[in-house]
Amino acid sequence: MERAHECVKVFDTGPAEGVLTTTTSPAGAAVTRTSSDTCTDATFTEKYRDHRRWALVLAERERLLRLAKGRLGRSADAEDCVQEAMIRAVTFEALDESRVAALLTTITLRLCVDHQRGTQRDRRLADRAHLLHRNDPGTGSEVEHRTCERAAGAWLLTQVPALGRREREVLLARARGLSTAETATALRITYKSAESAFTRARSRMRSVYHEEMAR
Repeated sequence: MERAHECVKVFDTGPAEGVLTTTTSPAGAAVTRTSSDTCTDATFTEKYRDHRRWALVLAERERLLRLAKGRLGRSADAEDCVQEAMIRAVTFEALDESRVAALLTTITLRLCVDHQRGTQRDRRLADRAHLLHRNDPGTGSEVEHRTCERAAGAWLLTQVPALGRREREVLLARARGLSTAETATALRITYKSAESAFTRARSRMRSVYHEEMAR
């Protein structure tokens, strides 16, 4: 079976743009390539796989949103859970595409449970802080609040090296104030890759923080 080849135009990544060249495929079709970034079969296969997977998971988005809203109530929280579920499904190496709907349902429900637990934990912590402030109003000063925030931020930075290389690079770039688009350009990755890496990193850091606070 004839296999199509796909190339993506290389935009300005340095002093000059990549040069487009045209070659002929084994089937005689004209194939456009760039001298600075020649597409390989592996690259094409990965791009096609990701495109196909995103099409499958996006078809389930509205159903998942209804499911998450029924569990969480708030639209924003439901959106976060569904987005995270879709990213996890697409990036799951052993994904069985015939069971995407079932997998997305399972992931979404688990994320909803995790979110509810986190919300309850935050509420308990807030209640403790309120009780402490009521018993001793001086403990709730703005200075102490900022000090705690700085301490939490410093501690979280010590956990960053435990992230994967891509997640670590994206998280640090966002921490420096770069937008998702700027981060993608700086790291020479796609916008979707930068967004996915940031979501995974943020989720991991949030889990680590809650685990530490629950001790």
